[in-house]
Amino acid sequence: MSTIQKDFDRIALVSPDGSLQNNRYHNFLLRHLPSNCDDVLEIGCGQGEFSRRLAESATCVLALDLSPEMIRIARASSAQLSNIEFQIADVMSYDLAPDHFDCIASIATLHHLPLREIILKMKAALKPGGVLLILDLFDPRGMIDAFLNPMAVSVSVTLRLIHHHHLLPSREARAAWATHEAHDIYPTMKEVRALCAEVLPGAKIRKHLLWRYSIVWHK
Repeated sequence: MSTIQKDFDRIALVSPDGSLQNNRYHNFLLRHLPSNCDDVLEIGCGQGEFSRRLAESATCVLALDLSPEMIRIARASSAQLSNIEFQIADVMSYDLAPDHFDCIASIATLHHLPLREIILKMKAALKPGGVLLILDLFDPRGMIDAFLNPMAVSVSVTLRLIHHHHLLPSREARAAWATHEAHDIYPTMKEVRALCAEVLPGAKIRKHLLWRYSIVWHK
C-alpha cells in the first residue's frame, strides 16, 4: 500500500485534471443513488470529483483515500461544501460501522485491494436497502475486447481533446501513470461475475467501453 500511496501522491502533483475516463461514468452511477441518501461513503476518492457530485444528493459524505496529496487537493477543491469529510485512510484497516451507509461508492480503486475482502467489507457496512456502486477496470480478453480496444482509444483521445484541447497528458503525467500501471493487476470480467454471483447475488454487472465495468447492488 505504501507503493500505491507514493504513486498517487506523484500523480496528484503532475495530473491535476483527474481521470476523464472515470468521470465519463459519474452520471451513470448517480442515477442509481437511493432516494433517501443520508450517509454515503466513497472509497478511493482521489481529488474528490465524485465526492462533490455525491454531496449534491447526500446529507453527509465520508471520502477516504490513501494519498495525502489527493486528499489535500480534494479538500482545497471542496472548501465550499460542508457536508463532505475527507480522510487519509487505508480502507482495509479503517473501522466501518456495520449497516451504516445508505450508499457506498468506489471508482477505480478496488483493483488495488483484495477484491473479495473489500467487497465483503463494503457489503457489511451498507444499510439494508442501501446501494453499492462500483466502477473499476477489467483485464480485456477475447476477440470482442480486441475489436473494441481501438474504439476505446479513439473515445479516450476525443475526450481529452474536448476537455483539455490536447491529445496527450503531460510527459510528467504519462511517466507517473506508467510507473503506477506497471504493478496494476485487473480482474477479468469472468472473475468479477463469479465473485458477484457468490457474494452479491442479484448484482447488476455491466461492461463499459473505456476498459471499465460497473456493479450496482441493492442490499
